Amino acid sequence: MEELDLLKKDWQKNAAFEQVSEGEIYKMLHMKSSSIVKWIFIISILEILLWTMISVFFNTDDYLKNTKYEELNVYFEGLTVLNYAVILVFIYLFYKNYVSISTTVSTKQLMKDILKSRKTVQCYVWYNLGMVVLSLIIGFLIAFTSNPEVMVLRDKIASDGKIMVITIGILILTIAVFLSLFWLFYKLLYGILLKRLYRNYNELKKIDL
Repeated sequence: MEELDLLKKDWQKNAAFEQVSEGEIYKMLHMKSSSIVKWIFIISILEILLWTMISVFFNTDDYLKNTKYEELNVYFEGLTVLNYAVILVFIYLFYKNYVSISTTVSTKQLMKDILKSRKTVQCYVWYNLGMVVLSLIIGFLIAFTSNPEVMVLRDKIASDGKIMVITIGILILTIAVFLSLFWLFYKLLYGILLKRLYRNYNELKKIDL
């Protein structure tokens, strides 16, 4: 933002340069915002490719065959397809936001587009975090009710209420740890870009006053 700060100082020093400086500042903010949203779009595509590669190595079919829930494989495949469909919708929205920001010529519209882009990314992150929690809960329930290796634990829970409390506590802790790790992942992945985008929005507010 050093170039922007220099332009603002020159703008304040020289009233005759006011219109030129305002236009230059807007142009710079426009370019920066467009670049940020473009990177959000690119990163989202790389992310879905990453999760696809991971899912190839982690095959749920073999796991379900060892349980009494093998027939659930169809439902898991349906859930996977639905999840990818939702993610593709988000990617389309990221692209649409990029096009919108790149082509706008109005300061007010650019501000609206920036807020819209930030909201889209935030919804995307919350959706993915929700899917993480749902996947962990479903995986635990299937393992607990059908995995032969967990039968000893089930017997202990049935005979001792304290073990049930401990088991639930471990489940909650596991979900919290995974949720924190994924939140940190998305914070690093998108948080920095969103902060820069919001900084541009605040600078535009000063111009629009």
